[in-house]
Amino acid sequence: MSSLLSSLSKTIHASLALAIILFLGLFYLNNGIAFDTLFWSWLFRYIHVIVAIMWIGLLWYFNFVQIPNMGKIPDEQKPAIGKVIAPAALFYFRWAAALTVLSGLILALLNGYLHDAMTLSIGSGVPKHTAIGIGMWLGIIMAFNVWFVIWPNQKRALGIVESDPDTKAKSAKTAMLFSRTNTLLSLPMLLSMVAAQNIF
Repeated sequence: MSSLLSSLSKTIHASLALAIILFLGLFYLNNGIAFDTLFWSWLFRYIHVIVAIMWIGLLWYFNFVQIPNMGKIPDEQKPAIGKVIAPAALFYFRWAAALTVLSGLILALLNGYLHDAMTLSIGSGVPKHTAIGIGMWLGIIMAFNVWFVIWPNQKRALGIVESDPDTKAKSAKTAMLFSRTNTLLSLPMLLSMVAAQNIF
């Protein structure tokens, strides 16, 4: 067991294997698997939830842990964060954002409410579609911020892209402010998503 848990790759593969076994067992109890719209909808909802947890978890890690504690780290230790931890976290952060939006759009398409949600149900007046649409638009805005504001500025702030000290400082502040903007939008976005599933 120690060998399994000492390797992230082995741990993830084992977790995936357990999930597949559980999936097969649950569907077997439900009279088998039909690869229909219901199945694909379920699969993309599962993917959507997994990548969304990665995305928002990292967003909150940056805002609740890394940014507030950077000032407490001695200067000689800061390169470990800037050169190793932050770039790795930002890789998963930005791709989780992209996959969250993509899987969410596919899920909405499969379930037949993509157009209604993207127009906030104006004209049809379905509260559930208005709620999910608000969440989808907030998620799209947040993902835009990740890819087109936070990541370009973080590349300069972390020295991945060469820039002068003033530009680095301005880029770090811009990245932080847009990361905080996403944190501000995260709770309303999650509320809209949950409301659409559990209230309406």
